[in-house]
Amino acid sequence: MVHQYKLNGYNIIIDEGSGSVHSVDEVAYDMIEMYRQNSKDEIISALLKKYACRNDVTQQELEDCYDDITQLKNEGKLFADSSYAQKAIDFKSRSNVIKALCLHVAHTCNLNCSYCFASQGKYQGNRALMSFEVGKQALDFLIANSGTRRNLEVDFFGGEPLMNWDVVKQLVEYARSIEKEHNKNFRFTLTTNGMLIDDDVIDFANKEMHNVVLSLDGRKEVHDHLRVDYKGRGSYDVIVPKFQHFVEKRGNRGYYMRGTYTHNNVDFTNDIFHMADLGFTELSMEPVVCSPNDPYALTKEDLPKLFEQYEILAKEMLKREKEGRPFTFYHYMIDLEHGPCIYKRVSGCGSGTEYMAVTPWGELFPCHQFVGDPKYSLGDVWNGVKNTEIQDKFRKCNVFARRECDDCWARLYCSGGCAANSYHATGDIAGIYEYGCELFRKRIECAIMLKVAEEEEGLSGMDYQSCDGACDENCH
Repeated sequence: MVHQYKLNGYNIIIDEGSGSVHSVDEVAYDMIEMYRQNSKDEIISALLKKYACRNDVTQQELEDCYDDITQLKNEGKLFADSSYAQKAIDFKSRSNVIKALCLHVAHTCNLNCSYCFASQGKYQGNRALMSFEVGKQALDFLIANSGTRRNLEVDFFGGEPLMNWDVVKQLVEYARSIEKEHNKNFRFTLTTNGMLIDDDVIDFANKEMHNVVLSLDGRKEVHDHLRVDYKGRGSYDVIVPKFQHFVEKRGNRGYYMRGTYTHNNVDFTNDIFHMADLGFTELSMEPVVCSPNDPYALTKEDLPKLFEQYEILAKEMLKREKEGRPFTFYHYMIDLEHGPCIYKRVSGCGSGTEYMAVTPWGELFPCHQFVGDPKYSLGDVWNGVKNTEIQDKFRKCNVFARRECDDCWARLYCSGGCAANSYHATGDIAGIYEYGCELFRKRIECAIMLKVAEEEEGLSGMDYQSCDGACDENCH
């Protein structure tokens, strides 16, 4: 499957089967578009007519171009067949280790954000804090079920995890005390709204947290519209100075500013640029996922505006890179040469199999977005996974299990998409959240254009996602 598009002056060809990306001139672009449906003579005749006013487009030049395309095809770099469907089933079937847990140390929050998928941290249930004993058992469960895998990930999540900060520190201390004897290496992540950040949080997180996710929606008026406390007061003025101090002390690395855009700010690039101008360089902005009846829900009419915004963002990133003031946008991080590996591409995030969420009571769910839904309760950290029927559904959930993905050129970039988003949109984890698919395809087009521009314009290079070896024995 081949995808062709034009963006920012580049003619780009993506070969889905091989993963190859080609940046070509107008003539080659047209010829590739005609290649599969027309004969060589028909193509050359048509292009001679189209480019009759150009002296450099001759019969010989076109024949050479055709031969080059044929060579790429024969080398498996163009019009290549995808042969990973069976591997997707095999990989997921072989996956019997758990590599990561999301510990819900606090089912409560000190903010009252209207769009919160977790119902202000309660997850449709009662407010609660995880005890050290439950968290300790969760870490023991992770070690016991991680096989020979060495690198283990633990996310401290909520609600607001800083509302249970002492337990977070105790759990990190416990994990550090046992990791060597079990030949494990824990990597911790903290997600926070920032309201309770102080010097103790900063010092401990900078020592122990592999990554920190800081929630900020951008401009003050945008952020304060939905991210308010229980008295209705915006949180921007409180958290921004804390975040700036935190990031500075952290050495400006190992963090992400994570925002959400809604129907209220479809011009979300202005929020990204605002965060960059505040001094933050590691940025992420996610589309809201909510009921279509919510006033801030994204609409079909918003899509063209959002597509335009993603292009504006990519062009501004190139401009700032040339000016020596680059920033990273999470969804544009892509490595076309070193990863992610095909295992990751076909199997997805591993929710329900390699990755699970743990409630304050020790109950296991496929991920944080399923917490509180009794149909998706997998078991608990004392007795392990008991709901194997649901786990098997997640095990079979991959890009090749979704018929709608069969003719999508971006399927090996998204791995079939988010199971939770599919479930909330269609009632089925193997369904398709089409709105999200539209946005994802546009983001990938922009991300690949950035990579092409980096190569062709000789830029020093931005940070890209690649395989870090964390797959251990599952990396193929």
